[in-house]
Amino acid sequence: MLIPWPTARVFAYAKSTDMRKSFSGLVGLVETELGQQVEDGGLFLFFNRRRNAMKVLFFTGDGLAIFYRRLERGTFELPQAIAASPEAAGVELKLSDLALILAGIELASVKHRKRWRPQSASA
Repeated sequence: MLIPWPTARVFAYAKSTDMRKSFSGLVGLVETELGQQVEDGGLFLFFNRRRNAMKVLFFTGDGLAIFYRRLERGTFELPQAIAASPEAAGVELKLSDLALILAGIELASVKHRKRWRPQSASA
């Protein structure tokens, strides 16, 4: 079971990924396509073309780990941000979006209620 820490950043790779890729291949995509470093502590999502399989690559502090999930029926829904910007290599998601994707909940039907957020430093 995947239990991420509350401050984890989540990145979804926008293009379909060959699920035969393992640690080195996925790290290469993270660094070259997404411009991120795996060691910085993010969760990196990769989906196959049919969207019935997903890999999550993450750094555990002393090495890499891959969480692999394949659905027997149905597909994973990709975030709308990926469809909205097809030229982008990937998008950053909220941790709650990852939970919804894993649970099979339609992201478009989810309504977020207003919450207090601290003002950004640039404001």
